[in-house]
Amino acid sequence: MSVDAAEEFEAPSPRRLKFRTTAGSRLSRALKDLWDGLLLYRLWGVLGWSDIRQQYKRSTFGPLWITLSMALFIVILGILYAYLFRRDLAVYMPHLTLGYILWTAISTFVESGTRSFIGADGIIKQLFAPLSVHAYRLAWVNLLTLAHHAVIFVGVAIYFSIAPSLKWLLVIPGLLLVTLTGVWVTLLLGMVSARFRDIPQLIGSVMRVMFFLTPVIWQADLVPHRAVFLTANPFYHYIELIRGPLLNKPIDPLHWQVAIAVTVIGWIVTIFVFRTFRARIAYWL
Repeated sequence: MSVDAAEEFEAPSPRRLKFRTTAGSRLSRALKDLWDGLLLYRLWGVLGWSDIRQQYKRSTFGPLWITLSMALFIVILGILYAYLFRRDLAVYMPHLTLGYILWTAISTFVESGTRSFIGADGIIKQLFAPLSVHAYRLAWVNLLTLAHHAVIFVGVAIYFSIAPSLKWLLVIPGLLLVTLTGVWVTLLLGMVSARFRDIPQLIGSVMRVMFFLTPVIWQADLVPHRAVFLTANPFYHYIELIRGPLLNKPIDPLHWQVAIAVTVIGWIVTIFVFRTFRARIAYWL
């Protein structure tokens, strides 16, 4: 073999081998953390249920207080904006109801995600458990809250005679995409916020702006078709994946494409960041 060929097939240096092994082991530990945390469903299930009970301790109606106040807000806002926008109340009220319920769930995923590790610092420092448990815990809390908020839509659907159809089955994959995205958002923002404590305030400000840029209290047909701030708004696509089927409307394939792309890319970025900084989270707290 020539000298050039020998150099071409030269084995990597021990330093390179060590780096690759370390990087691979960090990735495997990060993936194991995510898997082990998912299997500990009893732990994050109990912790999530305890969070809800603790928040409404000694309250007669418990978390239903939020549902009652939300229902009152939706009814008043729906009647007012239907008049201002000159919209049929039977069309506008279900649109607003689902939009506001879903926006509340999605924004809670984002904003509570910034405190996922900060709020659990005592548990993280004292209990040896996968860090992903706290992301699953918040996802469980948000899903429980969304479940009892859904009662509002049931009442609206009965009042305005919205009949169930096979399209309602599309809510299942839509809700799955929202949950998967909520978990990676919670992990990613939780890590960034643990390192930089100004992030929760920044995210809160951004979400308040995005509320007005997302068709929650207004309808998408009020703006030109495929407006940039709609097509580039992932919140709009996630909301429509669930709101559209429940209103028996056809779903634009763009909603699926954007939601799936955001979910996949978000998980890839989150796993990379989690692999790199997972061991430092406890020290940042």
